[in-house]
Amino acid sequence: MSKKGAASPMATALTGSQRRKRILTMMRQSSQPLSGGALGRDTGVSRQVVVQDIALLRTEGYPIIATARGYILNETKKAVRLFKVCHTTEQISEELETIVDLGGSVEDVMVNHRAYGKMSAPLRIRNRRDVATLLDNLKTGKSTPLMNVTAGYHFHHVTADSQEILDEIEENLRQKHLLAEFLPYELEEEEK
Repeated sequence: MSKKGAASPMATALTGSQRRKRILTMMRQSSQPLSGGALGRDTGVSRQVVVQDIALLRTEGYPIIATARGYILNETKKAVRLFKVCHTTEQISEELETIVDLGGSVEDVMVNHRAYGKMSAPLRIRNRRDVATLLDNLKTGKSTPLMNVTAGYHFHHVTADSQEILDEIEENLRQKHLLAEFLPYELEEEEK
């Protein structure tokens, strides 16, 4: 006897990461919004778990929009690249303005802490006004930038209209000595 909403045997075998990949695939293949309930039934979890998965996907930079009829993946054909950078708090403005002035958008910030694991936050910085707002929030609050927990090392997903723009951003960050080299294990994790 099965309870309403009980997970199917196949769905319960999904890890959180697998489930989120499945949700993204379903949204990419659908021409209509998908409700949290429908996504939950297909992945074998409750609507509340789907809401949490959607929040995690958004922090990873996926442009998911909630509508009255369900969720939509609002993907445009923008180029995206993960940059690893390292700098001081005083250089945040220089880093972000370099990216937005060249046509990039800083989607998020992420650190990979040995003890605490990955931590990320959405930024969605598109222009100098967004940069100024972030800097003002950092100055007036009691919090410090996430990069401070890893001695200045952090990552940004950056989107732009083309790979050429991302190449130009990368070269400018390198010239300003803001770019850091990926460690082999970091590249492996990004490919997963």
